[in-house]
Formats: sequence, C-alpha cells, structure tokens
Amino acid sequence: MILIHLLVFAIGLTIVVATILSAIRTFVLPRGHPEPLTRYVFITVRRALELFAHLTGARTYDRRDHILAFYAPLSLLTLLPAWYSLVTLGYACMFWAVGVPTWLDAFRVSGSSLLTLGFVPAEGLLQTILAFTEALNGLILVAMLIAYLPTIYAAFQRREALVTLLEVRAGAPPSAIEMLERYYRIHGIQNLSQLWASWETWFADIEESHTSLGALVHLRSPVPRRHWVIAAGTVLDGAALTASTLDLPRDPQAELCLRAGYLALRKIANFLNFRYNPHPQPTDPISITREEFDAAYDRLASAGIALKPNRDQCWRDFAGWRVNYDTILLGLADLTMAPPAPWSSDRSAGKVRELRTSGRF
Repeated sequence: MILIHLLVFAIGLTIVVATILSAIRTFVLPRGHPEPLTRYVFITVRRALELFAHLTGARTYDRRDHILAFYAPLSLLTLLPAWYSLVTLGYACMFWAVGVPTWLDAFRVSGSSLLTLGFVPAEGLLQTILAFTEALNGLILVAMLIAYLPTIYAAFQRREALVTLLEVRAGAPPSAIEMLERYYRIHGIQNLSQLWASWETWFADIEESHTSLGALVHLRSPVPRRHWVIAAGTVLDGAALTASTLDLPRDPQAELCLRAGYLALRKIANFLNFRYNPHPQPTDPISITREEFDAAYDRLASAGIALKPNRDQCWRDFAGWRVNYDTILLGLADLTMAPPAPWSSDRSAGKVRELRTSGRF
C-alpha cells in the first residue's frame, strides 16, 4: 500500500512539475522552444473556431478573418484553465497519497488550495506544505500570464507599424511591383536602400519575438486585409527584384534585407516544425512562373524603370533569391490564413498543401 501511495505521489508531482515547466517555456524562456501542451491548446482552439466558422457558413475571407481574430487571444486565455486543471489533478494525487481519505476530498482540498478559497482546510504538516506550495504555484501562473500580455502586445505593435506603412508604399494588398513603381514615381528608386535597412531590422525583430512569443504568429492585424506574412513576402520579392532585375548599382542593403528575411522566416518555420529544404539550389523550382516574372518585367519597363537587358539572367537571379523563402512563405500564408495577395497567398491550394507541416501551432 505504501508503494502505491508513493507511486501516486510521484505521478502527481510529475504532472505539476511538467505543467510549471510548460508555463516557463511558454512565457519566460527567451528562446524558441516548442511546447507540446501549449501547441495542443492552440490546436484545440483553432479546430473549435474552424468548426464554428463552418457551422455559421463563414465563406467569405472577411468573415473567416473576423472569427480567427479571436484565435490567439482565446488560446492564450485557455492556457490558464488548462494549467490550473493539470495542477489541481497533480496536487489531488499528492494529497491522496499523504493521507486524504477519498479522491473527492483530495480534489476539493487541491482546488481550495490552488484558488486560495480556504473552504477545505489542510490537516497535518505534509498537507499544509502541499496547500501552501499549490497556492504559490497558482499565483505564479497568473502572474506569468499577466506579465506576458504587455510584452506580447508591445512586440505586436512594433510589428504592425511597418506593416501599416507598407500599404502607403505598396498598395492594399501589397505588391512588390506596385512598391517599386511607387518608389520610382514618389521617392526615387535610388532611395530604396532606406527601405531595406528598416525591414532588415524588422525581420530581426520578428525572428526573436515570433519564436520566443509564439502566439504572435497568429495575432492578426487590426485591419483585415493587412498581414505580416504578406508584408514579409512583398518586401522580400521587392528586394529580390531590385537585386536581380533593376539596372542599378549593386545595393548591399537589399541583399542584407533578403538574407535577414529568409533567415527570420526559417527560424519561425523551425519553431513551427515546418518541413522545408534548408539548402535549396538556385535551379530548384519556385511557385512563381516564368510568365509571371515576364509580366512583372514588362510592367516595370512600361513604368519607365531602368532594367537589366538580359531578361533570362534576371529570371535566373530572381529565382535564385526566391527559392530561399518560397516554400516557407507559402506555408506561413496558409497556416495563418493570410488574405489574398500577389505572389504569396494567391498560390494554388494544392501547392500550399504540399508545403504544410505535419503539425500546427
């Protein structure tokens, strides 16, 4: 009988420790660390919202976007009752193991201690120690969630500032071609270097924030037709066209922005357990067709922008840049249900499904 009590106590302690570590990895650990319990909560909430959208006949993008706007906030709030339930279960096991006569009594003592209600007093030294530690763990979990929210929304605001400004420079939905045309007409195409520097910093920021604060991936923009994945793809395509096609002196800042961008998307993809080729070859296929590139080349030329004369080489150079982020961009656009936009979320659903991960967060 003693061995059974020791085993149950060990099981309860394991549940509590695993739950606390899950909260620490989600809220405190300053690096990307996939957390199974958090992933499960997010998956469950996502499926519930998708079912709700299906049952309510939400067929338009704006309606689905309105429903999924609640996805990340609801998932974050659901984490606390999920953790509380597991902590209550774990401590109930320990209370039973140290002498509480029935499982119902153990559950009542555990719930009273966790929520600091005090309607079921603990008896004896061991039960009192367990009650104190459970109350402390409950307060710690609440404090972590409260401290986490301002941090995540500060990162969200930093992200959205440049996403909002991109609409002025690239239209809505944003397009790399439109962005280059507007810079040519308004700012001067030679001033693109300032844009690449700003977005290099932006990519570095999202690489850190979207892996250490995973819920940010799913927080949607205040305006339905704006989206951080679409903005990232627009800027990367614009930089790739600048480096490959525009007849300008070589701009290292455009290439640095490209590298910062596709490395940031790869780090986020690793965090989300995406499957992709980390060492693509310049000749590997991409989702942009040669016909689409030729149409973009002709449009830029008709706008008066000086382009490199060797169109075939421009295409090879552009494809060589795009292959570094093509797969990940489409996968993220599908995962986050990004709005329709050129050269990203407008790719075929069948192609996107091929690029999907084995799991979702």
